[in-house]
Amino acid sequence: MSSDPIVALLLIAALIAASAFFSLTELAVAASRRVRLRQLADHGDWRAQRVLAVQDEPGDFFTALQIGMNAVAILGGVVGEGAFSPMATRLLQALQLDAGYIETSASVLSFVLVTSLFILLADLFPKRLGMVAPEQVAVRVVGPMLLVLAAFRPLVWCFKRLTDLLFKLLGLPERRDEAVTSDDILAMAQAGADAGVLALTGQQVIENVFELDTRLVTSAMTSRDRIVHLLLDDSEALIRARIEQFPHSTYLVCDGDIDHVVGYVDSKDLLSRVFNGQPISLQAPGLIKKVLIVPERISLSEVLQQFRQAFEDFAVILNEYSLVVGIITINDVMSTVMGSLVAPMDDDQIVQRDADSWLIDGATPIPDVLRALDLDHLPQQDEYETLAGFMMVMLRRIPRKTDKVSWGGWRFEVLDVDSYRIDQVMVAREVPSSTPLADG
Repeated sequence: MSSDPIVALLLIAALIAASAFFSLTELAVAASRRVRLRQLADHGDWRAQRVLAVQDEPGDFFTALQIGMNAVAILGGVVGEGAFSPMATRLLQALQLDAGYIETSASVLSFVLVTSLFILLADLFPKRLGMVAPEQVAVRVVGPMLLVLAAFRPLVWCFKRLTDLLFKLLGLPERRDEAVTSDDILAMAQAGADAGVLALTGQQVIENVFELDTRLVTSAMTSRDRIVHLLLDDSEALIRARIEQFPHSTYLVCDGDIDHVVGYVDSKDLLSRVFNGQPISLQAPGLIKKVLIVPERISLSEVLQQFRQAFEDFAVILNEYSLVVGIITINDVMSTVMGSLVAPMDDDQIVQRDADSWLIDGATPIPDVLRALDLDHLPQQDEYETLAGFMMVMLRRIPRKTDKVSWGGWRFEVLDVDSYRIDQVMVAREVPSSTPLADG
């Protein structure tokens, strides 16, 4: 090595720059998001395609990086000891230290200074830069790095084969899994909402879409006791009175009782008969249409698929005993997806009284209860689907008025029971918050 300190300092600067380049390249290429790189490639940036190719076959690329980084580190250690030793020696002599310690102290000071420069300028700074904008950095450094790869090709081939052998011996995967799961998408949506680039309502819609695979049809249905149905032998006066009292677009038609479903009738077909001066009789040919029947244990996404296949938007839900448990429409499914974009809360099911208490219908699906109370889960959640079911499981009996359950900082109190059916539950914080509920 040249004894000229200027040459030594220039060599140290060159080694730091080379090490910084390798560190920046390594982190930027590894951290680059493939979705973003594909977007850049689709907009005509051919360098993004080269980065994607490197990520598909990273072995040679990262082998060359490691060879370069280790070579620079070794050279830095050799050059660094003598780079600042003369200056450190003069400084220590000026401080009039013992001559026996000056040489050793100068070497230590030189080593510490060179190491600090490498850590700061060749490691921390370039890696932070690579994390801030990995895709933009990667497309700029991939070209020069490929030239380095070409120069190190023989060494790369040798080390890569040895590395492949180690991976095979240990049974490790040679490529990273690029599959994007629903959890990945939800995490990205959460990150986007936290960063302010995605509206909270948009994030909620995305979460609701993925919930379609896990939520059963019973969580969005109109329950059995709320179904407005007609019987085959109903008189015209009774049908008119029922339609006037409960105006709907379709009505379930049954034979004798609700568990013997015949089909359904469109209110527009009944209105057409009135306009044409024909009597309203459910026995009229062609008036009753075949209804779609689905089991209660299928998911909302599965019922959507059945709607599409049958070209229907209305279905009756049966349990394993062939008893009607409810009905569901495509609008019920879409309301589950849109959530608060359709209505902030179902006024008949969830009403917020103040900042610390809610009035909730016993038939409210558990996912809606969790969302209203900002809870992650309830105990033994697989054993029930509604708030009434939660109360029954927790109490281990049919609840009575004023029965209470405490869990997760909330108190659940039964306010009203009608024929063993839980109508209303008051849910209140056991420790009231200090934040008042804003008007509106």
